[in-house]
Amino acid sequence: MNVIFMGTAPLGIPTLRALARAHNVLAVFTQPDRPAGRGLILTPPPIKRVAQELGILIYQPEKVNREVELIRALNPDVIVVVAFGQFLSKRLLAIPRHGCINLHASLLPKYRGAAPIQWAIINGERETGLTTFILNEEMDAGDILLQEKVPISDDDTAGTLHDKLAELGPDLVLRTLEGLEKGTLIPRPQDHSQATFAPKIESTMGQIDWNQPARKIFNLIRGLNPSPGAYTFWEGQRLKIYASRIVPSDSIFEPGRVINPERLLVRCGEDALELTEVQPAGKRRMSGRDFVNGYKIRLGAKFG
Repeated sequence: MNVIFMGTAPLGIPTLRALARAHNVLAVFTQPDRPAGRGLILTPPPIKRVAQELGILIYQPEKVNREVELIRALNPDVIVVVAFGQFLSKRLLAIPRHGCINLHASLLPKYRGAAPIQWAIINGERETGLTTFILNEEMDAGDILLQEKVPISDDDTAGTLHDKLAELGPDLVLRTLEGLEKGTLIPRPQDHSQATFAPKIESTMGQIDWNQPARKIFNLIRGLNPSPGAYTFWEGQRLKIYASRIVPSDSIFEPGRVINPERLLVRCGEDALELTEVQPAGKRRMSGRDFVNGYKIRLGAKFG
């Protein structure tokens, strides 16, 4: 089929590569280059780099809905959208004969919104997945085409789960396009009463409340790894925490206190967490043991 691909984030990279092998990708639409890093260097979106490598025509409109006539002239059979970051208007959605198909990183109707991978982990889900669905004017509310379930383990972070889902995306999208082309795929409406939402992650959400149970803090740390990172405070300085381990504990110490400095074991509202990978402000990531040795952490020391 003649395909237009719309995407910005790395989640869509494997899918774009697969589409370029299996179909005729007419063009890639992605976000404009943005300043990034400490030097605020103008940086292209990850999808743009891949499209350049593949030799595909690239457009970077600030507002894609202003490009309806351009897209109409390209005459796509289908538009595939993966983590694009812009809403599509009714006029644009009506252009391709097979519609606009979105690949979303959750089992819709759960976790509609910008950060489904992070919120699934933060909320302690044991399963998530991918959904292809027909875009409409409401956020992630269109009819479902195909879904693929993926288990979530305690070893998963937002980063590792993202990569798993990204690698499964191409197969689901290609099967979706095949079903649409053959007319064998029947869309099914979402049960809107079961919808949950996954709003954008803000950096302030990462501050740890040690009064919470260890399991809840453990999930927060995993869900915000690698970015923006969960954090606490040590002697007035921010300490990012990237990995931890739940340890049963009935210590009499108050939450936030170190109950075993050799293992950097911190009391929580329920049980305790061993902090296994941390990053002090302005320093590299290090193991919890290296942090203890370098910063002379003592029994009863207070985080938060």
